[in-house]
Amino acid sequence: METIHKIGRRKTAVARVYLSDGKGNITVNNRSFEDYFTTSTLRYKVQQPLMLTEHVESFDIKVNVFGGGVTGQAEAIRLAISRALCEIDADYRLVLKPEGLLTRDPRMVERKKFGQKKARKKFQFSKR
Repeated sequence: METIHKIGRRKTAVARVYLSDGKGNITVNNRSFEDYFTTSTLRYKVQQPLMLTEHVESFDIKVNVFGGGVTGQAEAIRLAISRALCEIDADYRLVLKPEGLLTRDPRMVERKKFGQKKARKKFQFSKR
């Protein structure tokens, strides 16, 4: 099997995932997976598509991720891994789709508008 390259995005985080045959090693930005994601919740999010398709120790995954925070980065990686697994076998789509792992979450931070304090909040109004 040749290397499969997929991209996942979440908020402002962009993850490029390279999936190849291996023993289950995950490398994020040239660091080990456990060092990059310190909490168990983030580790679970990244490994969720692999657990659902029972491929935790089947592939070596190399990830380049930038932008956003650690949670957005973890969810961007999850989307990219899910897309890569669907390219390997189309039947995995039936497992991943109901869990919502193939859906790109479009929610982004709303921009600040001029004449206002924040995106929606206004400056205090003084009648007199």
